[in-house]
Amino acid sequence: MPSNNNNNEPVKRGAASALNRFKMEVASEIGLANYDQVDKGNLTSRQNGYVGGNMTKKMVAFAEQALQSGQIAAIGNSAYTERPQG
Repeated sequence: MPSNNNNNEPVKRGAASALNRFKMEVASEIGLANYDQVDKGNLTSRQNGYVGGNMTKKMVAFAEQALQSGQIAAIGNSAYTERPQG
């Protein structure tokens, strides 16, 4: 059985607070005010998924913009590449 190495920790040390602020900003943009104080279990999967999905969409757009402007090294050095074990 494959092991699950997902620990939901940010790749970069100290990024947790910035990611949390980003999450609150995205939630607010889609109409979920006070997302940090809401019991996520009372929200639908769709609502919670919109937050994470829009975060991912914005981060990919940011990386694409960085790549287009020649910041390839910044993207390549942002996180290590995980290799499959086996």
